[in-house]
Amino acid sequence: MKTADQQVTQGPSFDRAAFCTTRQAADRIGVSHRTVQMWVENGTLQAWKTAGGHRRIAVDSVERLLSERRTALAGVPRPIPAARPIAPTACARSVLIVDDDAILLRLYELEISTWGLDLAVRKASNGIEALIRIGEARPDILVSDLHMPGLDGFGMIRTLRNNPATASLPLVVVSGMDKPMVLAMGLPEDVAYLTKPAPLAALRAAVTARLPAASWTGPESPTHANAYQ
Repeated sequence: MKTADQQVTQGPSFDRAAFCTTRQAADRIGVSHRTVQMWVENGTLQAWKTAGGHRRIAVDSVERLLSERRTALAGVPRPIPAARPIAPTACARSVLIVDDDAILLRLYELEISTWGLDLAVRKASNGIEALIRIGEARPDILVSDLHMPGLDGFGMIRTLRNNPATASLPLVVVSGMDKPMVLAMGLPEDVAYLTKPAPLAALRAAVTARLPAASWTGPESPTHANAYQ
């Protein structure tokens, strides 16, 4: 797979219509600018740099990725319904996924539905929304990005760790930043960390290793229920 280090020339063989900017690719796929950059860096998208240093994404690689995503979404036999608040019960277990990329949220949701863990999937697009969801019903495990608008993952995790009701909540972080950087920025060392985009097998291993064997039961305490509202 070609990388972003290759250079586009302005010779007769160069077809401008075959390339798009990073922003155009992000808009076309429906993801963030940073997600496109990460997909270029790990080879998911094919890209070059112009002589002036501007990144250009191959349109055919964008179309291939969109086709793969459509196939993945169409191929899941039992897509689960959209996330909704759930009341804690003796048998319900849930995972809350936090990411500002709607496509990644959906892909994580579909993937987790195939794991056979009887695990309800709830979703949030940023830290503030995640804290509201946790206030509605405490999940058994949290999977989150770090770079998000509004309240980012760092702020959300600090809030959770500072509240006795959620200080022990198992956390898995999936981020495009490297681990030394996120640790320097304050990510607790005991939080599981995966580089984004994370291999789905690695995500499953991280979640199952930290998913409590017995679900939390009992009514929501007033302190917990109102902690983030």
